[in-house]
Amino acid sequence: MTFTDSLAAAWARNDSLLCVGLDPDPAKFPAVLKGRGDAIFEFCRAIADATADLVCAFKPQIAYFAAHRAEDQLEALIRHIHEKHPGIPVILDAKRGDIGATAEQYAREAFDRYNADALTVNPYMGFDSVEPYFAWQGRGVIVLCRTSNAGGSDLQFLDTGGRKLYQHVAELVATKWNAGGQCALVVGATFPAELAEVRRIVGDMPLLVPGIGAQGGDVAATVSAGRTAAGTGLMINSSRAILYAGSGEDFAHSARQAALETRDAINRYR
Repeated sequence: MTFTDSLAAAWARNDSLLCVGLDPDPAKFPAVLKGRGDAIFEFCRAIADATADLVCAFKPQIAYFAAHRAEDQLEALIRHIHEKHPGIPVILDAKRGDIGATAEQYAREAFDRYNADALTVNPYMGFDSVEPYFAWQGRGVIVLCRTSNAGGSDLQFLDTGGRKLYQHVAELVATKWNAGGQCALVVGATFPAELAEVRRIVGDMPLLVPGIGAQGGDVAATVSAGRTAAGTGLMINSSRAILYAGSGEDFAHSARQAALETRDAINRYR
């Protein structure tokens, strides 16, 4: 099953547009995991097991694993999710952006080594920096468009002949880069007006939407601006607000409650 097929099935099966970001910070782990060599895996595994029926996707951020020499735990985590929660796509958040043979190696890393269902990429170097990922048919290629950070406006809001750069990226991906139906876009919840504009440009293309929860994006505005006519089309990501909802031994239960509340809040506006 392709990434987009798995995503559509998860939207329906779990009645959810929620994506849980897996950004493990050992400094915030509960005491029960302190000192364990596999703490990163066990923390993320527990979160995934507790929330899998409430989400449309999981999104591990590679830097949180690589910084602690825990790439093997990332491999084990993605393998665990695929085995125990089949049908829930895993997005590797790495924001890769390079050309030619280097991009091919990044694609091999994401799709062969980690077996991710999708990967976030940076379009700044143009089509030849994105094209190698399409060789893995059925895998998702999620292109940065209008990001949730304040500094994103430094470049993404530049005028490019009467329209903003992020609008140009959205149209380029939707009309020229998405020939195989593998593309999605990253558009931040912190900019609902721009989110609505991207939806207008790209039609029903899936959008990965960070920025609710700890970053302060408004759920109602996000859903209103970004949903498709069918009430889907979004992977609304929340990381810290769910991962660290509790700090005791029942941290996974606390995460589940936060995920349930977030999913239901999203559904109220669909």
